[in-house]
Amino acid sequence: MHPSNPPPTILPAVAIGQQLQTVIDTLQTEITSLQTEVELLRRRDDSLNRYMQRMDEEMRLAARLQRDFLPKQLPQIGRIRFHTLFRPAGYVSGDLYDIMRLDETHVGFYMADAVGHGLPAALLTMFIKNALVTKQIGPDGYRLLPPSQTMARLNDALLSQNLSHATFATAIYGYINTATQTVCFARGGHPNPVLLKRQGEVRQLESEGALLGIFPDEPFTDCRVQMEAGDRLLLFTDGVEVAFSETEQVDPTQWLGELEARKTLSAEALLQSFAERIDANTGSLAPKDDLTMIAIEAA
Repeated sequence: MHPSNPPPTILPAVAIGQQLQTVIDTLQTEITSLQTEVELLRRRDDSLNRYMQRMDEEMRLAARLQRDFLPKQLPQIGRIRFHTLFRPAGYVSGDLYDIMRLDETHVGFYMADAVGHGLPAALLTMFIKNALVTKQIGPDGYRLLPPSQTMARLNDALLSQNLSHATFATAIYGYINTATQTVCFARGGHPNPVLLKRQGEVRQLESEGALLGIFPDEPFTDCRVQMEAGDRLLLFTDGVEVAFSETEQVDPTQWLGELEARKTLSAEALLQSFAERIDANTGSLAPKDDLTMIAIEAA
């Protein structure tokens, strides 16, 4: 060994033991801290899972409740038949419809589509259902309100709520005289219904009326149409355009092409064919919008 180099320092066994214990204590502290964090995360995860399960259960209950408000049986009076297709985009739908007997010869129908979908939209359509007034009752009996008056009252009722957010909806209401097969309806921002004639003609029926819940004292107009044996009247929400668009950009002409290809089908077969076509589309398990259709057929 060179005389200028000091001999290596040899730590006593006690010092080495103390250093190892310090390292062990430090690691144990860190392990304990990590275990505490893991336990905290586990508890949070359990709480989140319980919350999600509760939310899932509540949404399923809400979906069942909403379906309970849909007609259980569709009135089939005289030569008039009704058929429906109802497809929510999620648990609950921002669409709602009803078909109800108004008197011995008249059957009323309506459809509402709140802007957006999910629970907020569903709550708005439930309000619309409750606010729908179809008759004026007096001491001498009752009279059916013209659909234009029903829509005007509906618009006023929605505006009177002074909702905190800009909330509005489209709707269509009308009735059919089952004896004469005459239909009268009014619409507010809703897609125009389509009349499929027995001979194959496809005709869009137009009436004036803006979105509900925006403008006070908005005028609505009645539209009358005479149905004949073999005719089908189709009402629908704008979800049909989304359902039959195969790209992100909605193409309204594609839906009309799908309708044209089925214009000779009966009302029941028509809606069944639409349902099968939607189910065959990619992404049918996760629809982008609510879809509702009512088909009225004159036999």
